[in-house]
Amino acid sequence: MSYKTKLKNIKAFVFDVDGVFTDGSVYLMPGGHMSRVMNVLDGYAVVKAIKNGYKIGVITGGDDPMVRHRINYLGITDYYPKSPDKLVDFEDFKSKNNLKNEEILMMGDDLPDISVMRQVEIAACPINAVPEVKAISDYISPIHGGKGAVRDVIEQVMKIHGKWIEDNTQSV
Repeated sequence: MSYKTKLKNIKAFVFDVDGVFTDGSVYLMPGGHMSRVMNVLDGYAVVKAIKNGYKIGVITGGDDPMVRHRINYLGITDYYPKSPDKLVDFEDFKSKNNLKNEEILMMGDDLPDISVMRQVEIAACPINAVPEVKAISDYISPIHGGKGAVRDVIEQVMKIHGKWIEDNTQSV
């Protein structure tokens, strides 16, 4: 079955951070600080999805305070930082939101994401994901992580449901 056919079942999204919301780069700053870059196109789509009733979870191995701030700013309440086992946190996300695997799209880019990606209705990844993740993905976005790949999958789902229309959502 084509991934496009499965899009109509999706009620929720789960995303990794580094390599999905970001391009995977870490900028080393003076004083030992690190910095990442996220894309406003992704942010816009996340806010639009939440306003339209979609559930969004972010499961990541890291816990950068600025990433946490951005995730909260976008309105994502299901944030799982420092995840030692993404499958455990995925099960918590499903339970809290009364979801089934068949209602979830997961976008990941690296080996720690595979366990969750194997559980969901649609496994997706950015074009720059590692080969092992691409091999199990139902959909490989032509867009790089951190450059709009998150928006790509959200927009496709919302268009299938007739919810991707012009609105007044502010830029984020």
